[in-house]
Amino acid sequence: MERRSILLVDDDPGLLRLLSLRLKSAGYDVTAAEDGESALAVLAACRPDLIITDLRMDGMDGLALFDAVHRQHPTLPVMILTAHGSIPDAVEATRSGVFSFLTKPFDSHKLLEQVAAAIEVSGGVAASDARDDHWSRDIITRSALMKDVLSKARMVADSDASVFIRGDSGTGKELLAKAVHRASSRAEKPFVAVNCGAIPEPLLESELFGHRKGSFTGATADHQGLFQAAEGGTLFLDEIGDMPLALQVKLLRVLQQREVRPVGATRTIPVDVRVISATHRDLEVEMKEGRFREDLYYRLNVVALELPALSERREDIPLLVKAFVDELSAKYKKKVRGYAPDALERLVSAPWPGNVRQLYNVIEQTVTLSTTPVISDMLVQSALHDEPGDIMPFADARRRFEKDYLARLLQTTGGNVSQAARLAKRNRTEFYKLLHRHHIDPSLFKSAGRS
Repeated sequence: MERRSILLVDDDPGLLRLLSLRLKSAGYDVTAAEDGESALAVLAACRPDLIITDLRMDGMDGLALFDAVHRQHPTLPVMILTAHGSIPDAVEATRSGVFSFLTKPFDSHKLLEQVAAAIEVSGGVAASDARDDHWSRDIITRSALMKDVLSKARMVADSDASVFIRGDSGTGKELLAKAVHRASSRAEKPFVAVNCGAIPEPLLESELFGHRKGSFTGATADHQGLFQAAEGGTLFLDEIGDMPLALQVKLLRVLQQREVRPVGATRTIPVDVRVISATHRDLEVEMKEGRFREDLYYRLNVVALELPALSERREDIPLLVKAFVDELSAKYKKKVRGYAPDALERLVSAPWPGNVRQLYNVIEQTVTLSTTPVISDMLVQSALHDEPGDIMPFADARRRFEKDYLARLLQTTGGNVSQAARLAKRNRTEFYKLLHRHHIDPSLFKSAGRS
């Protein structure tokens, strides 16, 4: 099982060392920070499972640090330690959402009990057994933003609450839905996914709820819908924002009554299904404009998880690239080891409007086309449809234009220099000088012209 991590914040170096030793001996990974600003810098690079902070510190105190952490990571538990404990301090801390408030000197056993409880509540370790991270195995990340999403996902997984996943296309909404399913008590039952925007409206009702033989033209046999297929498990409704209004009413009824009525049937069938939905649309806007039902939205959006765009988690790109290269090299039987440094730099800095899906596509294209073990920047540039640089120096741009222009002329004339010079309105001698400057051999174009 992965060791759980704690960020320890205290401006007393001696106490910081003592606490670090005690927590490390208990099996935790500990990162120490001597003040609140340093702690926030650590938090920007990695998300711990728990923060333990002193209350009284120069500059940013413990409660100010908690406020800053809570705005970014509302589910990250924070414990506050202080030698100046008082009832008002404890009341203020707990009302703010601090997990616990302990006074110094503290009992080590009590501290470790509180640490274990905080990590358990945050989704770090299940109460009944020590689960590993198998549930999130498909999500490759070291991003603090993504780890915060996974922490929330782990916390909600054991409940039956409906989960609503927001995220741009290509961010991995179905992968997150599968992870929630694996971490839940329904993990041994089916996970069924359907894209509501990919199925024509007349067929979507039948696909979800099933139909009876003869209920419409083409219904030659009874058909079990996806709600029944997911019995006991999880149904993932992707692009729920594309669902027609008439069908939204029927879906709401199914969620409220926990039973479906197949098209053409007279009786309902009870179903036990956890629903996870997702969309790239802004459903608040869709509701205001009358395209999505408010009552359905609140039924689906019990717990919301928001996936960051790939451009917000660039630290994950090298990890994703390596994983995709390994997978695709094996798939296509290519001996590709990775990317040249400038190629990897381009991948990390690219805008990625299509997110992880676009990154996978680019890696697949470059692995497929590569003839060397290390993929070059030019191949990445071609796959991204990029120009070689943001703004090319004027001299370089002019040289490139001249070279391309001369090559096109010789291609057109089949390597005939005199004819190419006339088309360029330059005398033959000057034209030869241009060819020499750009190391262009006209004879190479003669064979091309004859072919």
